[in-house]
Amino acid sequence: MKHDQLLALEAIVTTGTFRGAAERLNKSQSAVSHTIRQLEDALELTLFFRDSYRPRLTAEGRVFYREASRVLAQMRDLGATAARLRAREEPELRLAVTATLPLDHLLPVLAAIGRDFPATHLRLSTEMMGGPIARLLQGRADLAIATLDGVPVDEVETRRLTEVTIRPVACREMAAELGPELLSVSRMQTIPQIVVAGTNGPEDSQSRDLLPGGRKWTVSDFHAKRQVILAGQGWGGMPEHLIHDDIACGGLVALAVEGFPPRRSEIFAIRRKDQAPGPVATALWGGLSEALNQG
Repeated sequence: MKHDQLLALEAIVTTGTFRGAAERLNKSQSAVSHTIRQLEDALELTLFFRDSYRPRLTAEGRVFYREASRVLAQMRDLGATAARLRAREEPELRLAVTATLPLDHLLPVLAAIGRDFPATHLRLSTEMMGGPIARLLQGRADLAIATLDGVPVDEVETRRLTEVTIRPVACREMAAELGPELLSVSRMQTIPQIVVAGTNGPEDSQSRDLLPGGRKWTVSDFHAKRQVILAGQGWGGMPEHLIHDDIACGGLVALAVEGFPPRRSEIFAIRRKDQAPGPVATALWGGLSEALNQG
């Protein structure tokens, strides 16, 4: 029984197919199948039923996988411990943050990290839609702060930080014309809904809070979205903290839209399980939850 055999077992179970496991492990499907056959031969057990497209664990396979998962978790912990023992202050720390996060809560944490680790270059990128998670999974960020939408939760460690309310709004003049009653989907379909493009390419487009069949304008970020909505060119959902002053002065007005209630979006700190954090990343991870929850 070898480590790579247990990893192949885990990958098949979590992805649901031998093909998915092969893609995750960057191996051929035949190599993954051979690895599992070797494991079954060594154990003298059949771990999977293979009579359908998706392999299913046998009764013995379920018991073995449960124990194997514990062993793999312990091995990852040991690897992380060894890496921390070897680690020195990272020369650079890359943080990918969703644009819906109020940065006012994050900046004091980063200031403390900057004081405690002056040799580390902090690189902060503000991302739209699935951008933070894409950066993390592609190895272009050491830590992400985002929602859990689309996150492979078996591959990451998460810590809940805060929540943000997304509220549909329009400018004062448009809101007055629409009226205070609940606005139907058919009424709102005639007005452009302003949405933001993702920072992970064309496939990373907004999929939540979209009215079906409606007109749509796409902008690059929330700053542009706010300006377009204030100019009366359309309506859309905005993070509440970004429009607090506009709501207070009446420049923007909250709308009651059928199928688009104000949505509370939970924000998490997210890091990969397979990458051992250095001392700076560990300090940042440890300081985030308390600071943001206080905020």
